[in-house]
Amino acid sequence: MTRNREIRLVSYPVGAPRPSDFELVTTEPPTPGAGQILVRNTWMSVDPYMRERMYQPESYMPIYPLRATLDGAAVGEVVATRSDSIPVGATVAHFLGWREYAVLDAADATVLDLSVASAESFLGPLGTTGLTAHIAVTEIAPVRPGDVVFVSTAAGATGSIAGQLARRAGAATVIGATGGAHKAEKLRTTFGFDAAIDYQAGPVAEQLAALAPDGIDVYLDHVGGDHLVAALDALRPGGRIAQVGAISAYNATERIPGPHNLFLLAAKDATLRGLLITSYLDRFPQWIGQAGAWLADGSLRAETTVAVGIERAPHAFIDLMNGVNIGKMLVRL
Repeated sequence: MTRNREIRLVSYPVGAPRPSDFELVTTEPPTPGAGQILVRNTWMSVDPYMRERMYQPESYMPIYPLRATLDGAAVGEVVATRSDSIPVGATVAHFLGWREYAVLDAADATVLDLSVASAESFLGPLGTTGLTAHIAVTEIAPVRPGDVVFVSTAAGATGSIAGQLARRAGAATVIGATGGAHKAEKLRTTFGFDAAIDYQAGPVAEQLAALAPDGIDVYLDHVGGDHLVAALDALRPGGRIAQVGAISAYNATERIPGPHNLFLLAAKDATLRGLLITSYLDRFPQWIGQAGAWLADGSLRAETTVAVGIERAPHAFIDLMNGVNIGKMLVRL
């Protein structure tokens, strides 16, 4: 190891992030201290929540400091250790991505069982995106047999898994919204959705009304905006909405007004409940065991969009925010 390259944030984006908001820095190789490990990162994740951490105000996670290396989920191989619990050669998951080498306390790393799935799967279907889909359709907005389910950003990392889990839970109809004809077709042919809405082809509300004329029972919201308005209009009495994200507002430069029809929740005796996945991390062992088996037998399908090289990480993040990816967006280091 002769160098370590890292990505730092040099300016808070105004509107859509730009490559100039980031810089690639070469640093001295880190050295582990007592009880620590040195990890050569092999995969890192970029995720929509990271955009919120680039705001000036605080969010539910600390804001990224300027001129400091970014962080996020990653997996890699332990190449040096001063820990009795994690040996050299182990593959671990941790939260110091956006760099080629990371030094961290052994207690902050999780050793992965690669007999369950590939290392990168622990950043996608077996990671927080997969767990989010599971918690959303089982606890936050539980899907019941016979339900009509609507999922936004359905071709993404969480939505593509959520639609499949809704089907497994007995949904009668699963409808996904995505951007572009190719991704809409992918929902039907790869991920098993009954129907797809291409929001680039026309208003979401009109397409949803045509596909679900009698309404919907469950909506998994990753978008907010016009998708949420359409879902509220279509919601049946007793309907359930899981609020996972609001990506339509992440690049906004002015305050976004709430949906004008929010009172329909009361009129329909319906619920809208938020989901913060950090409150459910104790569910990982059960989820990994179950989802790993489904991945192995092919009954759960997951895809990745991969950028190669640490220098491509900012572009991967920007592509993610522009909806370029199908499935999980990853950077291979």
